Amino acid sequence: MMPLSRFTVLDLTRVRSGPTCVRQLADWGANVIKIEATDEMDTGKGLGGERDGPDFQHVHRNKRAMTLNLKSPEGLAVLKKLVEKADVVVENFRPDVKTRLGIDYEALAAVNPRIILGSISGFGQDGPYARRPGFDQIAQGMGGLMSVTGLPGQGPVRAGIPVADLTAGLYCALGIMVALLEREQTGKGRWVHVSLLEAMIAMMDFQATRWTMKGDVPKQAGNDHPTTIPTGLFRTSDGVMNIAGGGQVMWERIVKVLGIQEEAKDPDIATDKLRSQNRQKVNAILEKVTQTDTSANWVAKFNKEGVPCGPVYSMDQVFADEQVKHLGLEMTLPHPRLGDVNVVRAPMQIAGVECARKPTPDRGQHTDEVLAEFGYSTGEIAALRASKAI
Repeated sequence: MMPLSRFTVLDLTRVRSGPTCVRQLADWGANVIKIEATDEMDTGKGLGGERDGPDFQHVHRNKRAMTLNLKSPEGLAVLKKLVEKADVVVENFRPDVKTRLGIDYEALAAVNPRIILGSISGFGQDGPYARRPGFDQIAQGMGGLMSVTGLPGQGPVRAGIPVADLTAGLYCALGIMVALLEREQTGKGRWVHVSLLEAMIAMMDFQATRWTMKGDVPKQAGNDHPTTIPTGLFRTSDGVMNIAGGGQVMWERIVKVLGIQEEAKDPDIATDKLRSQNRQKVNAILEKVTQTDTSANWVAKFNKEGVPCGPVYSMDQVFADEQVKHLGLEMTLPHPRLGDVNVVRAPMQIAGVECARKPTPDRGQHTDEVLAEFGYSTGEIAALRASKAI
């Protein structure tokens, strides 16, 4: 028994944001049933990457899979029968699609008042942009992330990961958990909905609040922290490293490690505020010294004095790092066709509980098994298959 094994989740999601949401539940034992269109109905193959590729195998692990044609009356009836016993349904269709299919919250709650519907959209369930198609990069641009990413004067830059997709999935999973906890008191379900745009703006965090509280419009700061000085990327004799040393105490430690006591007497950089105003001068003083030794040596020296400092890794170097190895972030799943598949485990650790380790299922792999569990006979399953509902 895992923490979430008592919950059944019907997964109608595609691509990344929705599957990311459901994976949070699947990793901790929820009975997740991934519902996909039948081969005849699926005209969007390739969404989310090739099924045997790293992306798909990572995001759809720990689920069972069945096929269902939601556009047929028989297929829709099957879904509603599953909803009767399920706890959660998650979808990331455009808002009007679920209403057109007859699987909006009101329709599902009529079948099961305890059901929780998790919905992810591009721009929200209503409003002037509700029916626009959503995509991560669009949300990055409209949410402000691209305006603060990149070197000063470079122009907008996309972040290297799908930040809006991933955070929308995480926020939706958190909302579902809140609704499940509330249901223990009320006995009733909820509709939890998140959009890529809302998630992206929420993730802007202090950058967004600089505007809402003070009217400041954040600019690109490149590899420097926008408000904490000196925090940024510094060249060494064999590459680069990150130093994060805001505040007077950290500044004094940095001065000690680099041996720049004389340079630190410069009145232009005597205080935190002055160092912020003269960032380029501060960085030049530091980098003149950091270039005299290797990244590894500086990282050791700074960390010994309690100054946050670290290397800048490529992905192969990330997984070669001794601390990453110690934490066991790389998780092996035994796949019946692909052999051992290495993915990234859930980052949270719960003492005494192991993350689930089931490989991503093939399309429709568990259709008969799931239907039998929900009360369908062998003959009824055969009839559904003959009608192309499954």
